[in-house]
Amino acid sequence: MPVKRGTPQADIGIIGGSGLYDMEGLERVKEVRPTTPFGRPSDALVLGMIDGVKVAFLSRHGRGHRISPSEINYRANIYALKSVGVARIISVSAVGSMKEAVRPGDVLLPDQFIDLTKRRSGTFFDRGVVAHVAFADPICRTLSMALLKAAQGAGATVHQGGTYLCIEGPQFSSRSESLLYRHWGVDVIGMTNLPEAKLAREAELCYATVALPTDYDCWHETEESVSVEAILATLRKNVALAKRILRNALPVAAEPRTCHCATALENAVLTAPQHISTDARRRLGLLLARLLKKREA
Repeated sequence: MPVKRGTPQADIGIIGGSGLYDMEGLERVKEVRPTTPFGRPSDALVLGMIDGVKVAFLSRHGRGHRISPSEINYRANIYALKSVGVARIISVSAVGSMKEAVRPGDVLLPDQFIDLTKRRSGTFFDRGVVAHVAFADPICRTLSMALLKAAQGAGATVHQGGTYLCIEGPQFSSRSESLLYRHWGVDVIGMTNLPEAKLAREAELCYATVALPTDYDCWHETEESVSVEAILATLRKNVALAKRILRNALPVAAEPRTCHCATALENAVLTAPQHISTDARRRLGLLLARLLKKREA
């Protein structure tokens, strides 16, 4: 069902990846299943309060881990979170480490992405509306700094900054691919944060990633090649840490947004208002309402 606009039902959204399928400590819990112009999100949004902060939790792969990275409806996920009032998104993602110093069990807060996905819808703006958002700095620095302090407070070995390489999957890399990516200098490799981060920017939402290394991919000569069993064993250790970090970071939701994320569409939409069709206004109204009101005033 469509979610009614008005008073925000959530201030901050948490997208849980592999191993993180729920949030402990939620009070006043309710589930909503918003419909979007882009289809259904991965699962119901679980709304509730943690320490006085209104939170919306979404399982990226669906509860029971039913959805492959290539099959995730990223547009519906981001749209659904914005529809309940979310202004900031924290993405939790299992990744492979591409550097010796980033050990399985550590935490890395990337500030850059490389997109090697091939099969995904990567923008809200098509079918008659053109927008080019700035993406040079894809992570919200304010949100990432809050996560850094939260991770340090949780006792994590945390690495600030780095490049997340997003591959299509669902297969892991070949050894030659892994060695090539190492040559590029990337820090971690995953399958889900793009186009997620791009869509969050188009939706004028702050976005930051908590990357949880579970393995050394297959480049490491003295470690066994990546396997699902090894990943799951490390994930079980990481999930409790991730939950502590998330809880520590929630107070950032009460702070006013002074970053550029909130106005990412300001000069990005090139299509003149008079050329935006009724259908496009219906489809993109949640994203364009502020901008069109200003331009048509």
